[in-house]
Amino acid sequence: MKRHLSLILTTVLALAACSTPTAERETPQSSSSYTGPDPAVGSDYTGPSLAGLTTDDWNVTVVSDELNYPWEVRISDGTLIVTEVEGTIAMIDVDGSLERYDVRTSDPVRHDGGSGLMGLALADDFADTGTAYIYYTYADGSALTNRIAQVHYDGKTWTETRSLLDNIPGHELYNGGRLAIGPDGNLYATTGWVHNEEYPQDRESLAGKILRMNLEGRPAEGNPFPNSYVYSYGHRNPQGLAWDGDGQLYSAEHGESAHDEINRIVPGGNYGWPLVQDDSRRAGMETPFISSGSSTWAPSGIAFAGNDLLVAALGAQILYAANEDRNGLEPVFSSGERARAVLPYQDGVYVTSTNTSPRATTRSDTADRLLWIQPTL
Repeated sequence: MKRHLSLILTTVLALAACSTPTAERETPQSSSSYTGPDPAVGSDYTGPSLAGLTTDDWNVTVVSDELNYPWEVRISDGTLIVTEVEGTIAMIDVDGSLERYDVRTSDPVRHDGGSGLMGLALADDFADTGTAYIYYTYADGSALTNRIAQVHYDGKTWTETRSLLDNIPGHELYNGGRLAIGPDGNLYATTGWVHNEEYPQDRESLAGKILRMNLEGRPAEGNPFPNSYVYSYGHRNPQGLAWDGDGQLYSAEHGESAHDEINRIVPGGNYGWPLVQDDSRRAGMETPFISSGSSTWAPSGIAFAGNDLLVAALGAQILYAANEDRNGLEPVFSSGERARAVLPYQDGVYVTSTNTSPRATTRSDTADRLLWIQPTL
């Protein structure tokens, strides 16, 4: 049976500078008094379907306004764990208190434009073992390079314990960077094309790919190409990974000058970049599940909330709901901020902003925020 799927697209731009004479958007009322949900209730999303909601249908709470270019958000036993691109991890307890840690990596984290400490995945037993996985940029001579590493949190420090995969090509902007542990127990990673037109179609290159490995850092059993980390290829700058209830993998990908994509990922699939993009067709290449056409989403983190796919996007000004049957977007929520990561949890959704990003249309000098938004229906 075909699963009915609603797509929620979080598309958010930075607020215009106060001195700039622009029409003001109404922003939702928010509270700065945060008490986190009871972790004993569980981590599954339990709220309503989000399709058809409007901005007035949400309660908004500021969890923190002290973040510094956050990239990923995860949660363990009620504690929110946020990576920041300069090489730090912020941990926010259920009472809203924040502690920031420098991550002790084998090479210094290199934050240059959009590079730095990006993806984070927590082992299933993180609460007991402190084991997690990170994706970060470092310098290899004069070149930027990315690494996937295992790290350990002992309650006081975050320390890299071993490298799982080195020498992933890096760039100031196009690094991919998302990590996620799939329902099969393997670790998936997105990598960017690093502005090299040869790499995405070259299955010997790690750039412009979705990679799949076991937690020991070896190519996962059943990968489509022998002795290879490559799970799919022909990607430009994929930044989102999520699985639906049937185990189908989806990815969100930045196009060139609009032409952004949400893709259903099949093992060994070629997603076309740089030969085709958007709804262009070519034999042997996959077409997008949904594409933005001439509009810009700049999608980043994605996650399922029930049957709704949430997509945190950087390039527009509204949270949309889209139905695959209509391939159309419905406005759901507007926050007036760029969004990078999204995390459905119990009866709400966590969303991070990146207002201090150098890619912001109007850059803010204030710290970034983590919001907790709850539908009121």
